[in-house]
Amino acid sequence: MNPWLTRKPLAGAIGLICLSVLSIVASASAQVPAAPVIPAQERQPGPHGRTASEISGVDLSKWQGEVDFPAIKAAGRSYVFIKATQGAREVDPNYRRNISDARKAGLAAGSYHFYMTNESPEAQFVHMSTNVSLLTGDLPPVVDIELLSRNTLQKPASELKLFLSLLEKKYRVKPIVYSGESFANEYLAGFSGFPLWLAEYNKDRAPKLPLDWKRWTFWQHTQSGTVPGVSGKVDLDRFNGTRRQFRALLVRFSGNGRSRSSAESG
Repeated sequence: MNPWLTRKPLAGAIGLICLSVLSIVASASAQVPAAPVIPAQERQPGPHGRTASEISGVDLSKWQGEVDFPAIKAAGRSYVFIKATQGAREVDPNYRRNISDARKAGLAAGSYHFYMTNESPEAQFVHMSTNVSLLTGDLPPVVDIELLSRNTLQKPASELKLFLSLLEKKYRVKPIVYSGESFANEYLAGFSGFPLWLAEYNKDRAPKLPLDWKRWTFWQHTQSGTVPGVSGKVDLDRFNGTRRQFRALLVRFSGNGRSRSSAESG
């Protein structure tokens, strides 16, 4: 999911970032499902290399071109994360078509924003909230934070916290944080109250968690997967929980027209 951005040298930024993180009050712990115990008889390979009980999906952006979402659904995938916005100005040119087609195909659809640490969190919030609307059955919105941009602002951790709080207030659901273990260990102390979508590419049955999290919700386990409906390589993801837990994570609308996840509403 990396755009072609240059990582800022870390040595000069670490002190400022650590100070800003220490000043942040950690959010209340989110109800993230624990890893399920899969009976041996359910661990047989399913279609396209998955186990029978695995709740799997893909994530994509304009780089995948035209996508056949019914084919993704027919291949046994349950959900798709779709890039919506980046920074305070960019909208993925395929977003609106992709999100509409994914919903029509019966996939749980999630929209993600690529967060830029050198742009105002308020401006990025206005940009994302202008372009992303949630419907019943969608996944919560996602904030992709995986590197420091050039000219990163003075307090990136506190500014990210502000962005997440604005999203939560707007959409009435706790956003998901996407990051890698190494980056999260350095910069995301105090964010474990948000569900984690972890990028880690190994052949193990579970990823290595960042220090601040005790559980993961989604795991992007490869950047070079294949799935019917997508030309070329694509990111593949796994959900950490049961079908019931997955359904509880999905957004639904309450009587006042505001979105909530079933998990939050009880």
